[in-house]
Amino acid sequence: MEVVIVDHPEQVMADIVENAVRGGAKTIGLATGSSPLATYDELIRRHRDEGLSFAGVNAVLLDEYVGLVPTHPESYARFIRDKFTDHIDIGDVHSPDGMAPDSRIAADAYDALIAEVGPVDVQILGIGSNGHIGFNEPSSSLTSRTRIKTLTEKTRQDNARFFDSFDEVPMHVITQGLGTICDAKHLILVATGSGKAAAVAAAVEGPLSASCPASVLQLHRHATMVVDPAAAADLKDADYYKYVWANKP
Repeated sequence: MEVVIVDHPEQVMADIVENAVRGGAKTIGLATGSSPLATYDELIRRHRDEGLSFAGVNAVLLDEYVGLVPTHPESYARFIRDKFTDHIDIGDVHSPDGMAPDSRIAADAYDALIAEVGPVDVQILGIGSNGHIGFNEPSSSLTSRTRIKTLTEKTRQDNARFFDSFDEVPMHVITQGLGTICDAKHLILVATGSGKAAAVAAAVEGPLSASCPASVLQLHRHATMVVDPAAAADLKDADYYKYVWANKP
């Protein structure tokens, strides 16, 4: 795993996505939540000011709440359009069907769709304070496929700031599994702030464990974690990671 510690992670993240798109990427994976927002803002700027085109590129989302219509202000289908894809010239944007009569069937169908439009060339990820990626909570199988998951109280509390009350935060989601995520050619995870420091350290330097789902990046053939100094605060080998980045061939 490559660990990049920089003051402006969004620049490195945007560079990776831009290089992939200009290099012929056909499918990119998009995360929601606050972590990738600065990256999306930078990619929008490059599209607007520098001519970065996403024409011919499809996108797949990591997850969706069960029970929220796509037009709901907090649905991830709406979020990604408001924050990113409506501002660029991208192709189809796919997301799980959170309103399907049977969420399990919808999850299987979405996993098959990802395989059909994939492989994902570059997958953007965030990390939760408990180490989750997508909505793969601790104890998730490291080889899991897209499925319905029950959110922990901690994750619901973390997301309650986006809703009028905690009780409005859905309890279930459809999420790409860790195995599905790892089918992507390149995983890029962004984390900022001291609140993510423990999770970042566990993912990078801790044991490979379902207790920290993001540790599955240790197994991936091409994974990059881009963090700011605050999120890197608990990394024991931070100086080495900085040295490697400064001398990257």
